[in-house]
Amino acid sequence: MPLESINHLALELCIPPSATITGNLCFFQLTDTDLKVEAAVCAADIARGKTEETQQQTTTASQDTLELVVFGQTTVDQLYRLADSCRLDINALTRINLRNKLSSYRFSVRCENLQTSRQLLAQFSLTHQLEAALLKDAPSLNEPGLLVMDMDSTTIEIECIDEIAALAGVGQQVAEVTELAMQGKLDFAQSLVQRVARLKDAPESILAQVARDIPLMPGLETLVAGLKQHGWRIAIASGGFTYFSDHLCRLLALDGAFANELEISGGKLTGNVSGDIVDAKVKAETLNLLSQKFSLSHSQTVAMGDGANDLLMMGSAALGVAYKAKPLVLEQADASINHSGLDCLLHWLA
Repeated sequence: MPLESINHLALELCIPPSATITGNLCFFQLTDTDLKVEAAVCAADIARGKTEETQQQTTTASQDTLELVVFGQTTVDQLYRLADSCRLDINALTRINLRNKLSSYRFSVRCENLQTSRQLLAQFSLTHQLEAALLKDAPSLNEPGLLVMDMDSTTIEIECIDEIAALAGVGQQVAEVTELAMQGKLDFAQSLVQRVARLKDAPESILAQVARDIPLMPGLETLVAGLKQHGWRIAIASGGFTYFSDHLCRLLALDGAFANELEISGGKLTGNVSGDIVDAKVKAETLNLLSQKFSLSHSQTVAMGDGANDLLMMGSAALGVAYKAKPLVLEQADASINHSGLDCLLHWLA
């Protein structure tokens, strides 16, 4: 197909979604002049190397299987520019998934440096306002797995401590410290102690007020329902507070919630945290403990967050996903979601 005649078309118009692609490879070549798509070849035949072209493809492929995932609304021109900008060679269309009323296209790709290509992809996605992921051995949706999510600005649209502080009349002071911690410029435990101290003598009733109006992140309920249908476990590990994480756990019937406990006495906040602080290390440990508790393979673990305090947890999972995250987190994440709801994750899973 001449590129000039299809550049503006979405992938799902050029290659309509079809269940027949599952389990097959469709050879795919995108040049600056043409899009070439050959008839699907059975994966078993490819493994046996029945054709000379297949053998050549296998020989030149990277030892690590990498997938580029984009949505069906992505245009051919966007895909071409994405591959060029991110230094990717696309060699096959391996699967088309239909999930949550959207189609996503999975391509087998090669690159010289995975981290560099991922960073370039994150920037390309932000600039061009599209979603895409470059994945290595992605967890499978169809097998039981574990998702552990941050709470504030990930599963919910707010930072609870900032909302509490605003109602307590110290919003500006607390928000400034929160931002420094999210960017990784201030130790989390230190920042939490500083922020909670400013809440001393605030009435306990403001916690209920924040919880009552708590806004769930778009796509959260769809994501939870979709994962549960496939036997996944879902939990929250948060540097926020149990008052809100427990509320979400009950609301969404999650499998666990771990957060910090605000000390309350006489109906007022004391300005202290009870017990050990849930910091980056504890978040990572939580993911590992839950995977053991539920007897789940590490290869089926996913962690999602937006701030520096989530990086250890994301690094401990098989797939670490940055959700509308700070630049520091985008640079180190395995994948990102920048414009869509949380249910976009359903398409990043194999």
